[in-house]
Amino acid sequence: MAKNELLGGALWDAYSKKVSERMDNPTHLGVITQDEADKRGLKLIVADYGAEACGDAVRLYWLVDSNDVIVDAKFKSFGCGTAIASSDMMVELCLGKKVQEAVKITNIDVEKALRDDPDTPAVPGQKMHCSVMAYDVIKKAAGLYLGKNPEDFEDEIIVCECARVSLGTLKEVIKLNDLKSVEEITEYTKAGAFCKSCIKPGGHEEREYYLVDILRDVRAEMEEESLKNKADSSASGNLSFNDMTMVQKIKAIESVIDEKIRPMLMMDGGNMEIIELKNASDGYTDVYIRYLGACSGCASGSTGTLFAIESVLQEALDKSIRVFPV
Repeated sequence: MAKNELLGGALWDAYSKKVSERMDNPTHLGVITQDEADKRGLKLIVADYGAEACGDAVRLYWLVDSNDVIVDAKFKSFGCGTAIASSDMMVELCLGKKVQEAVKITNIDVEKALRDDPDTPAVPGQKMHCSVMAYDVIKKAAGLYLGKNPEDFEDEIIVCECARVSLGTLKEVIKLNDLKSVEEITEYTKAGAFCKSCIKPGGHEEREYYLVDILRDVRAEMEEESLKNKADSSASGNLSFNDMTMVQKIKAIESVIDEKIRPMLMMDGGNMEIIELKNASDGYTDVYIRYLGACSGCASGSTGTLFAIESVLQEALDKSIRVFPV
């Protein structure tokens, strides 16, 4: 049966080409024996790690030289295609690095290395947890080589112990997939699917971080970033007039008036001011102005001046602008 028939075309399209290729033809799949290590004068490290969250397991083989450099590596994986692809990339990222450097590789590094382009996730969010296993087996191997506990290398804060999901992974997945609920977080990462202590306070053990708080804080960060981007776009002229807030519209209109209209009025001893701005029900933005100086006493020139002001604002900002004198 073809993969598209097995998984469904839409789901299969959510995997990068790199992931698909490594699922079918992993580059570093294999076994390294003690005899091979002895012949090459290298130290063999064999580490096993099982991910209870998805029933997968991986065995990592390292050959390390006297300078702590990983000169060769292989893996065996028992699990889904995503776990195989992640393990294969994990091995590739380890090669040529010192053990002390390799232990800094995270599951996010693995996932990003599997992307076809930097801005598109390599796997569906629901499979992100598969790369966590590769992250953990590296720490296991480094611990065996250096005589330390794997936890000694833990730079990431683990929020969900059951699924081994870190704080960094949770933040990344929430942002990448615009997640809005704890249920979506669980669907995408498996965090909170088991003992549920990490979801909110009141579980069978107290946690430093809870999914409800992480979601709230990340959504607040996303909203703040969105507002900042809109403000930046407005400042650079990229935000459309109709998408601006009322304050932004007023600032944009004032800017055009100061630059293109007010100097001409002042040459004739006149001026103007904005009295009010309204978003009309018919989709127009109505600008109410008052003439000052010479303009206020020139009845015959008011209509022509009004038309000129409206035309300049429409050309510079948007055709939906109407100008009315008060």
